[in-house]
Amino acid sequence: MARENQDVQDNIPTSTADAPSAAKQPAPVTKGTDSQAVLKRLQSELMALMMGGDPGISAFPEGDNIFCWRGTITGSKDTVYEGTIYKLSLVFPTDYPFKPPKVKFDTICFHPNVDLSGNICLDILQDKWSSAYDVRTILLSIQSLLGEPNNDSPLNTQAAALWSNQEEFRKMVEKLYKPT
Repeated sequence: MARENQDVQDNIPTSTADAPSAAKQPAPVTKGTDSQAVLKRLQSELMALMMGGDPGISAFPEGDNIFCWRGTITGSKDTVYEGTIYKLSLVFPTDYPFKPPKVKFDTICFHPNVDLSGNICLDILQDKWSSAYDVRTILLSIQSLLGEPNNDSPLNTQAAALWSNQEEFRKMVEKLYKPT
């Protein structure tokens, strides 16, 4: 019993100089732990996405970088985007899922909520972000946005103005659409 107590005492710092402090620990150790959590989360999301089988969406890391993904969305049936396939880039911050990824269209997309550079105006990618969202949710939301734009917050005013005339809008989508 005396030896067990000695073992416990050997593991207790005898002064504050021996105790690790937050200020003394190097930042990369903490950051590495955070990066490991993000890595595990992204790997888990990748597996769920691959196993989920949601029609019309997919995403995979680009090369060996788990923080940069390439996504694909197909235009939904019975919308002006039916038959189109769009490529997107997703870049995850090191504090994901507490901050949203940066998502952009790589394929030109004529849409009220997508600008000419591919930036997307979607509330869940900005002020309505929640750590409960995942890649699947993001892709499904963007796919849904294609057929149901928010014309109250357009990034592309020409597309927003033309949206009410679906026949003309479809012609513009077909004219500008260039698969990558």
